Parts: sequence; structure tokens; C-alpha cells
Amino acid sequence: MGFFSKERLLLLFLGMFVALTMIGFAVGPSIAERSFNPSPLQTLPPLSDDVADLHKSLTVADLHADSLLWGRDLSVRSEDGYVDISRLLEGNVALQMFTVVTKVPTPLQLEGNADDSDNIIKLALLQRWPVTTWSSLKSRALYQARRLHNYARESSGQFSVIKTQGDLAAYLSARENNRQLSAGLLGLEGAHALEGNLDNVDRLFDAGFRMIGLAHFFDNEVGSSAHGLKQERLTPFGREVLKRSESLNMMIDLSHASVQTIDDVLAIARRPVMVSHTGVRGTCDNGRNLSDQQLQQIAQTGGLVAIGFWSTAVCGESVDDIVRAIAYTTDQIGIDHVALGSDFDGAVQLPFDVANIGQVTKGLLEAGFTQEDIQKIMGLNAVRFLEKMLPA
Repeated sequence: MGFFSKERLLLLFLGMFVALTMIGFAVGPSIAERSFNPSPLQTLPPLSDDVADLHKSLTVADLHADSLLWGRDLSVRSEDGYVDISRLLEGNVALQMFTVVTKVPTPLQLEGNADDSDNIIKLALLQRWPVTTWSSLKSRALYQARRLHNYARESSGQFSVIKTQGDLAAYLSARENNRQLSAGLLGLEGAHALEGNLDNVDRLFDAGFRMIGLAHFFDNEVGSSAHGLKQERLTPFGREVLKRSESLNMMIDLSHASVQTIDDVLAIARRPVMVSHTGVRGTCDNGRNLSDQQLQQIAQTGGLVAIGFWSTAVCGESVDDIVRAIAYTTDQIGIDHVALGSDFDGAVQLPFDVANIGQVTKGLLEAGFTQEDIQKIMGLNAVRFLEKMLPA
């Protein structure tokens, strides 16, 4: 048999296939994330000493980041994406809500998405998620939750996951003496991960989820999405999900929900509701953002509105655009109901990463907000909301 026998060619082909597959698994996740979460738009000037000192004195909280979706090890500082534990510490972020994405349609549109496609399966395969995640949205949520808990276990106490009022109080007390601590919470982006099973609310609660978003980019068994086809109301199953979630002291997130679904929740909710990442129509008029009436109704529940940092939310790509949306919202509903909801690592391009979130502090100060106002917007409002809403 010659050197180029069929057997040798087959072995050579298989070897090349294995090598290319290994290279794909090694570099593919990073390439994918860089395409969806491109680097910040610009290098912003460093903070002045006065602004830096003010920012370091704050208890900063951000209520939306999709960082668990990607293949990066969040315990290692990276130049990819927008959030990891090192950059949380650099940005003096005390609390970060890690929101779990389980399904996204393709193509992804601002309006008119159906639910019959699944772009997340590509990431699941590329990042070698467990086989159970290939077909189960609930399993995808639980897998990402385990990732966050693993980071906490491996951090030697530098990072923790908050699940109760007691956890929060103990953590904030410890952080008074050690600012090199950060903590995360788990939120669900879209109740389709419940797979139509009410008992899965309890399953996700047991896994550490403390916020449940009713919708994401398409309609589901709970209700309609602002980006979906139906634009209908909260379903009977959705009402059961709301009731069960409130009984467990899980926070209800109205981000991405349709106008009709939001109206229904506001009519029957017994606890304050929140919007973890949004813009407002008063500065950026589109179907994704909240109207003045919705803002006022959410505030009347004792709720919280967290302003996002991406262009669809604020109609711009600068810190000034973010601050403009924050200022408008505070004018509408008062300073005590406004927070930050960046959408870090949410397949969007932002002006800065979490290490540079002090740019918002700078922008608020330049816009005339008082230091007390800035303390509330940058985190104290979120802390007080969590103190009230988390399980005892």
C-alpha cells in the first residue's frame, strides 16, 4: 500500500477534523462574543480625583448583565465583553444582577419576532454546555446559575451570591470594612424558561433566582413581548406564575413585556414591580421603552425603573444620553425610583465596560445632581429595594 492509501488519507482527514474542532472550541466562544459584544465605543478620559473619590464612596448596583451567557471565565480579568469579577471590583460595583438568557430568535428584530427559532443552541454547542441544555430552556437557566455559584465558591470570599435579606445585610456589613468585595444576584430573562410548568418557578427559586422577567424577545406561555407577534395580555398561566413568584418573594421584572401584559401585571400585582433595564419614551420613543404613564404606575407600586446604557434605550451612544434618560425619569417619578440597568454583555455595544461605570457618576455630577441624588441612583435605591423584596 502506498503512502497515500485510503486508510492514511482517512486518518489524516480525521486528525485534521479533530484539530480544527479543538481550535474551534478553544477560540470560537471568544470570537462569537466579540461579534455580539464589541469593545466599548471609545476610550473615555479618566475621572478627576474629586469624581473618583465620590465614586469610590458609593454603593454601586447594576440590575442587568447577561455575562453568564458567554464562554468567558468571569473569575479571570478579560478584555472581551463588559463584565467579570475583576472589573466589578475596579468599578466599585457592590451588586450586579446577572440575568440569564435561555432563548433568542433569529433574526432578532425590534418588533415582530416569532418563537420558532433558537439562536442560543449555537452558543450551547460551541461552548460545550451539558447535553440537557440542548433541548431544555430550564436546563440552560440552571446551568448558568451553577456557573455563578461556582465563581462564588472559587473566589475565596471575594465574590458572593445574594439570595436573602440576611445575605445582603451580612455582605454589606462586610463590605464596609473591605471594599474589594462584590456580589451578584440571579435574574431570569424571559419566563419561557419555565417551559409551561408552574413548579419550575420553585425549581428556579431553589437554584437562587430572585428576579423573574416575564418576557424577552418573543411571546411565551406567560404573556406577550413588546417584540413579539401577538401584543396580548397576561395569560391565565401568567397570572399563576405571578402569584407563585410573589409568594416566594421573587421580584417581577417587566422589561421587554408588551403594553397589555404590563397593564395586567400592574393591575393585580401585590408587591412592588421593577424594570431591570429599559429606556423611556420621553427621550427615546420606541415600543421597547416605557411611557410616562407606565413609569408613574410602576412608581406607585413602590417599584424601581433601571435605565439601560445601549442605543435603543437612550437613542444615543454616549454617557450624556444615559444621563438624559435618567434625568427625565427622575423628573417623572422622583429620585427614589430610579436605578441602573446597563445591559452589559447583552449583545449590544456600550460606551464603557463595568470597570468604567464611574463615568455615569461623572455625568450625573456634571448634570447638576446632588451627591445624595447620585448615591441613590448609582445604587442605594436598588439596595433598599432588595432589602424590602428579597426573602427574609
